Amino acid sequence: MMFSFQNPSAFYLLLLIPVLFILRKLKIFTKITFPAVLSDWNGKSFEWKEPSRKFFSAAGNLLLLIAFLTMVAAFADPKITHQEKIYTTLGTDVVFVVDTSPSMAAKDVNGGNRLEAAKKTIRELLVLQDGFRYGVVALGSQASVLVPPTSDKSVFNKRLEELQVGFLGNGSAIGDGLSTAVCHLASSSAPKRCIILLTDGENNSGEIHPETAANLAKANKIKIFVVGIGTKGSVPIEYTDPVTGRLYAGYLDSNFNSDSLQKIAALSEGRYFEARTTEELLSTLSVVAKTESVAQSFTYRSSEQLYYDKFLLVAVILFVVSWILKRVLLNETV
Repeated sequence: MMFSFQNPSAFYLLLLIPVLFILRKLKIFTKITFPAVLSDWNGKSFEWKEPSRKFFSAAGNLLLLIAFLTMVAAFADPKITHQEKIYTTLGTDVVFVVDTSPSMAAKDVNGGNRLEAAKKTIRELLVLQDGFRYGVVALGSQASVLVPPTSDKSVFNKRLEELQVGFLGNGSAIGDGLSTAVCHLASSSAPKRCIILLTDGENNSGEIHPETAANLAKANKIKIFVVGIGTKGSVPIEYTDPVTGRLYAGYLDSNFNSDSLQKIAALSEGRYFEARTTEELLSTLSVVAKTESVAQSFTYRSSEQLYYDKFLLVAVILFVVSWILKRVLLNETV
């Protein structure tokens, strides 16, 4: 975004201010007076105490000056230019498979729960890494695709925000989640495709074994990067079941098996990471994005917003307010 003026020579009009001051000092140019005041019709004139009169008089002069400056800026034709990067070739397609089982409500990632930390970090990655298409698959006792790979970040973020702890049941169908992601990436024509699994548990639900899904991903040349979120040990947990509305609170014995998660990544020729803080999580996702990025062609599209009419409207309003203060209220000449 860039702010500029299409007619900057209009600012030479500002020279009228010192010229007018000099002419008045030399008594060559005197104030223009207008006879139209309330007292001309035998109306009752306002009476001001000296401090109040000085204040409103100074305010009127200041408004008059600002109005003149705003009018000059309007004549300079202000505009804001927006530049948008448009990619002309495909980049990498990424599908996040996000665990929404109750254990993701454990509050051990920078004081917040694991799911909210994952969502926050994903949004940050979208800002840092442009040119990718992103999708989301949620997994619980079953798996569901929320949004297939898309370059529309507003749609992606809206669907990502819908993720809630427990809204797909109390299990972790990791195999179903991975196979769902593979199905949405298999037909993609992107030069690189990958899955980022964000979980804190083991596969304990669903119909497809995670290793079967990993082999399916490898067969389709899709890498799986697995991120184990959270710390191990006793951690506080609190969440409201979105189905029943019941509040659950207590402590979770967090001790997920990292060996099974490492094997999933290895089978698909991906990598396994562990993240205990949002900083580690963002660093991990950034490493994956850098590893899977590809060279892309792009161009820039420019759009302009003109503000001449808005500046002029403000100037007119300020002139009117100044005139009311000085002529109507104070009975001064301009």
